[in-house]
Amino acid sequence: MSRIGKKPVPIANGAKVTISGRVIDVEGPKGKDSYEHRPEVTVKVDQDAKEVIVERDNDERSSREFHGLTRALIANMIEGVTNGYKRELEVHGVGYLAAISGDTLQVRAGFANELHLKIPSDLSVTCPKQTEVVVEGCNKQKVGQFAAEVRALRKPEPYKGKGIRYKGEQVKLKAGKSATK
Repeated sequence: MSRIGKKPVPIANGAKVTISGRVIDVEGPKGKDSYEHRPEVTVKVDQDAKEVIVERDNDERSSREFHGLTRALIANMIEGVTNGYKRELEVHGVGYLAAISGDTLQVRAGFANELHLKIPSDLSVTCPKQTEVVVEGCNKQKVGQFAAEVRALRKPEPYKGKGIRYKGEQVKLKAGKSATK
């Protein structure tokens, strides 16, 4: 039995959960999100207890797999529309910087040309400093995906540590050629 799937998802204050067929809609102060769950599980909203209950129809492998997954996705949706998700990135290197122009993130990361990345409409991207990028939104997957795309523009290299990294990420530096002498 799935330990995660058995736990009911509490509905936070300010969040509103509605189910129509297999589509779950969650609205809150930070935005709205929706998810169509698999037919192997059933989802119910208990308005009196203010919680969402996920149950599976049988004990087949696929039902067990989607039981905990569906519960976790619903919990992430409720968390996202009430508190939101945030990923912070740091730009390291001489002359490396990031800026926002309209709906485009511009990054100078040691290449001959400036890199441009279109910002999705449902995300909020800011650059408080030229060496910081903050990605915020109510969908955990979209926030993480865009942050990963920004990081992939120039991953931190192992000799000097130059590149784009998550805030607090430790880059293990290698010694280089001169260390063997």
